[in-house]
Amino acid sequence: MSDLDRQIEQLKRCEPLKESEVKALCLKAMEILVEESNVQRVDAPVTICGDIHGQFYDMKELFRVGGDCPQTNYLFLGDFVDRGFYSVETFLLLLALKVRYPDRITLIRGNHESRQITQVYGFYDECLRKYGSVNVWRYCTDIFDYLSLSALIENRIFGVHGGLSPAINTIDQIRTIDRKQEVPHDGAMCDLLWSDPEDIIGWGISPRGAGFLFGGNVASAFNHANKTEIICRAHQLVMEGFKWMFNKQVVTVWSAPNYCYRCGNVAAIMELDENLNSKFQVFEAAPQEARGVPSKKPAPDYFL
Repeated sequence: MSDLDRQIEQLKRCEPLKESEVKALCLKAMEILVEESNVQRVDAPVTICGDIHGQFYDMKELFRVGGDCPQTNYLFLGDFVDRGFYSVETFLLLLALKVRYPDRITLIRGNHESRQITQVYGFYDECLRKYGSVNVWRYCTDIFDYLSLSALIENRIFGVHGGLSPAINTIDQIRTIDRKQEVPHDGAMCDLLWSDPEDIIGWGISPRGAGFLFGGNVASAFNHANKTEIICRAHQLVMEGFKWMFNKQVVTVWSAPNYCYRCGNVAAIMELDENLNSKFQVFEAAPQEARGVPSKKPAPDYFL
């Protein structure tokens, strides 16, 4: 058994790696991610997952329902960390799977894959608590800068964490962004990670303070211009786990059940077969007896 396989088994038991192992894993991941595009090509069949937010035992439930990687191909739409109790183990397991099976799992960046946000919503404090220093937080946040900004499945389904941007009409424009940086406060890269669909015409101001609200006509124009059929995104809690909008031109997938351990929502993953037919697997939070004992209360409240 290779070191990496041993580390994957250890992480699957929700046992964190040593700091030196995290550093080495992040260096290997960087070599893989630096080769990936801002718009990473993904082949079907693939299973699409929304926000996880450090809810490690619920992610185990996700893999139980969806199948283990590499038997199932996965696309995760970001927000791996913050709010839950196990951001470290969650992100490192996904990263280790990425290094072990680079063609079977795609990880793109969410708005929480950011130095600034993680210092407020839990990941920074968790790294400090578990390792006694912020080195692991630094290694991980450096990796965040290398994550792709979006994915394109069979040229027909566009995957992104948040949504669209008034600065972007074509997918080719996304390819020109310099992504290897902290998430900016505004502009195209920020919008992709922060925007939300809304029942409006055109563009609106986002209550989040970053990104925009975009209406059905905007989504329709984007799909038409890029010959895509669906914009698949995460970023917003939906109580049923998934939600179609705008005549099935946009779908939100949410994969953190009982969000923040108290929202009572179910979660979903979106399974696409080789012909891009979609099927949703809905799942509930892992039962209490399947969970470890959290070492601390969750991160501060912030419901967006």
